[in-house]
Amino acid sequence: MKKRKAPKSPGARPVPKEGYPMRINKYLAREGVATRHGADGLVERGGVLINGRVARLGDKVDEGDRVELRGAPSAKRSYYFAYNKPVGVITHSPQNGERDIRGSIKFPKGIEGVFPVGRLDKDSHGLIILTNDGRVTDRLLNPEYEHDKEYRVRVEEALRDSFKKTMEAGVNIEGYVTEPCKIRKTGERTFSITLSEGKKHQIRRMVAALHNVVLDLERVRIMNITLGKLPAGQWRPIEGEELETFLAALRLPAGTQEAG
Repeated sequence: MKKRKAPKSPGARPVPKEGYPMRINKYLAREGVATRHGADGLVERGGVLINGRVARLGDKVDEGDRVELRGAPSAKRSYYFAYNKPVGVITHSPQNGERDIRGSIKFPKGIEGVFPVGRLDKDSHGLIILTNDGRVTDRLLNPEYEHDKEYRVRVEEALRDSFKKTMEAGVNIEGYVTEPCKIRKTGERTFSITLSEGKKHQIRRMVAALHNVVLDLERVRIMNITLGKLPAGQWRPIEGEELETFLAALRLPAGTQEAG
């Protein structure tokens, strides 16, 4: 797939062919201009033009369209962090007194607009990537790109002899057969699983389909980013060679980046 560089100026630029027609907020997010939510704000303020016309929320761009930003935006610093989500903290949209990731973290002054990429359910824990780079969301979560994620799992009943072979071949979860994965038994009731897809509660549902119950689920790796010994509730910057490898694997050009 052809790489697309983030725009360096607010001047008009052609829309690439891949994945179009596309909503304007998604386009701006993939170009690194803003997150989708931030892009909606730009559109609402009349700061975006499509073919010379002021864009409206929900507008789509297609092949040959030209997108312009009104005014010269300030240089955008991109931040990338690895965070160890504790059990009990939700990823997004807290309700009824729940704690979410944003409400649980205090970043140094000047680091703004950071959000979690993807989800990890309330009862699970482990690695979440945090960033303000809207390009990462689609490239990391879109199943088209197939990026590895690794989890450590503890179950209620002892693993059967056929468990590894059955899980790796794909499991039927309510009419959907999961893609092949890699399993490594680490104990009588523990194993690690590496997979590239991410259906809702997928690992828990796969285990349930094999007549067992997940007691503990921890994500320990996303691509080349590892949890390591990062304590629960803490974060660390992703920077240097680790960041370069991560962005290269996502096929994203390194823009204005600062890990903090």
